Amino acid sequence: MEVEVKLRLPDSTAHQKVLSLLSPYHKKTHHQLNTFIDGAAGELSSQRAVLRLRFYENLKGKRVIADSVTPVEEESKIGYESVSDPSKRAKEEENVKCMVCIKGKAVIVNGVSRVEEDEEELDSKIGYEFVDNPRKLTEVENSRVLKRAKEEFQVGEGGFIGLGGFRNARNVFEWNGVVLEVDETKYDFGTCYEIECESSEPEKVKEMIETLLKENGIDYSYSKVSKFATFRAGKLP
Repeated sequence: MEVEVKLRLPDSTAHQKVLSLLSPYHKKTHHQLNTFIDGAAGELSSQRAVLRLRFYENLKGKRVIADSVTPVEEESKIGYESVSDPSKRAKEEENVKCMVCIKGKAVIVNGVSRVEEDEEELDSKIGYEFVDNPRKLTEVENSRVLKRAKEEFQVGEGGFIGLGGFRNARNVFEWNGVVLEVDETKYDFGTCYEIECESSEPEKVKEMIETLLKENGIDYSYSKVSKFATFRAGKLP
């Protein structure tokens, strides 16, 4: 069970204020591509679950974009260069990490999210192949998460289908003994800003973050829906 505090920021101005305020505690920036998969007959979604592939720069190798809390001139190319140039795709696969995850039965109450999560790393080359053709997921035999998704949710002969996805720029900060993740999530229909913090003491951490925001005059509200729910709704909350 993943338990996270989720606070929504109203706009880019509030987002930039938070980044500036936390800049002394900045550790890294992840430029993520999130894509989602269901069974062709809705086998996962009908049970309030979804399969997610997440791509981001491999911190053990060359970074796609150097760590920074200031705007970058060049947007992350994760998932773009692979479309038409095989040589660029091969280079990208070496520098990008891929995680596959089952998320299910998400509940968000008063800015605290609880969701069942099962995650493991997947070879990025295989991951990109799945983005191109999700039905290939059923052919993988050495992934515990994919095997579970197929068997536990009884995915039928139609296999898996892609639902699409979104991009997320995540700045990570180590602040007052906790790890804060400040997100800028770009959908086709708009952009959302959010602060997340995974914790076994969510109410305590939520109060810490709220105090920080209030003392610095930064507006916020409790997140009511997940990023995936926003994506599926096709409109900003």
